[in-house]
Amino acid sequence: MSNASIAVSPAKIGPLLATFVVANNMIGSGFFLLPATLAKSGGVTALAWLLGTALAMMLGAAFSQLARRHPNLEAQDDYIGPSLGRNASFLATFLYWVQSWIGNNAIAVAAFGYLMVILPFGDDNSLVRLGGQLALIWAMFALNLLGPRPIARFQSFCVVFGLLPVAVVLTAGWVHFDPQVYQLSWNVSGQSDAAVVFSSLAPVFWAFVGLETGAMVAGVVRNPDRNVPIATLGGIGIAGVVYLISSVLMMGIVPAQQIAASSAPFALVAGQMFGAWAVPVIALAAALKATGTLGGWMLVTGESGARAAQRGFLPAIFGRQSRNGAATWGLFFVALAMSALTIATLAPTVSGQFEVLIEMVVILIVVTYGAAGLVLLKGSAAHRPTTRERLLGLGALFACALLLGSASLKIVLGAVVLVLVLLFLFIAIDNKRSVARSR
Repeated sequence: MSNASIAVSPAKIGPLLATFVVANNMIGSGFFLLPATLAKSGGVTALAWLLGTALAMMLGAAFSQLARRHPNLEAQDDYIGPSLGRNASFLATFLYWVQSWIGNNAIAVAAFGYLMVILPFGDDNSLVRLGGQLALIWAMFALNLLGPRPIARFQSFCVVFGLLPVAVVLTAGWVHFDPQVYQLSWNVSGQSDAAVVFSSLAPVFWAFVGLETGAMVAGVVRNPDRNVPIATLGGIGIAGVVYLISSVLMMGIVPAQQIAASSAPFALVAGQMFGAWAVPVIALAAALKATGTLGGWMLVTGESGARAAQRGFLPAIFGRQSRNGAATWGLFFVALAMSALTIATLAPTVSGQFEVLIEMVVILIVVTYGAAGLVLLKGSAAHRPTTRERLLGLGALFACALLLGSASLKIVLGAVVLVLVLLFLFIAIDNKRSVARSR
């Protein structure tokens, strides 16, 4: 083998690093703000974490199987198109892109929610929160215009300095854990335990959005047949354990009602543990980590929009990139759409706004996850599904059905209308393109 061939051979990652890549994609803004959303119901949501982790494992197993069948997987179109056709591929690809930038809004809500603790305006100042969220969105848009490398450096800085103080809270917190506080916070919703667990599934599952990334990077993983399932299921397991532990810990230190009313639950718990000086430290660290996550996911959203444009699912302008690799026009549209959504979803509390956004994300991504299940059930002209694949497909569809059933009817109906309108428009536009090409 020549030196030239060695030089161009891509460096691939092993199962351990791939596992942490998947886990890191799931441990984001939900880690910092979901405790406030779930505290409205109480500690019983720990059972929702267990059920949500099980559903995520079922979906992760389905995506791992898809990665085996499509080792060069880059986009949803690669596995949906050959099996379900171009219309289904458009829906899954387009809605995945939409949920990405809606999810970015939720991250901005979490980031500025923690900054509100430091700023002298009070947690309940909606106009300040609106201005702050818009400022974060456009600041991360500007940073993304510099290209992928500055964003990667900024995100690395935010991960290191943002998670260290929070890790201290998670490890030292057990000294302050009071079983009686946790018991009194078990169920504060007025509903049965089973009803709370089921209705909490959609917000809980926000934490697992990103489970599919192990399959999407299969091409850079050594021995993907073996290591992608390890990375996917291992990453889901790590995320599930971290979320479960943090949720239980926090509700055993501070009563659920106080956590539910906070825009910065980790800072609230840190203040209870160490004193008032810890509140701004943890708040700043959490805001830093969430801001880094926002910058990174805006990059992902721009890139996924560019790929969708290259496959004819978005206008060609979304695929244009600047000299430094930034999807400038696609990012500009995303920033505009995020700004409009920020205004439309503004709520009296941070956790209320966050809950609406994450439910929207979960319902939209269920379309992509459901399509993956259907592909495994149906197979394609080139591949007849095995019994194992059919079982994994059924498991994925069962998980999607539970997630849909747990969400609010209003958001589900809105998603159905959106899907029908998008499909109608795409079919009309695609037919017009086909006629033009035939001429």
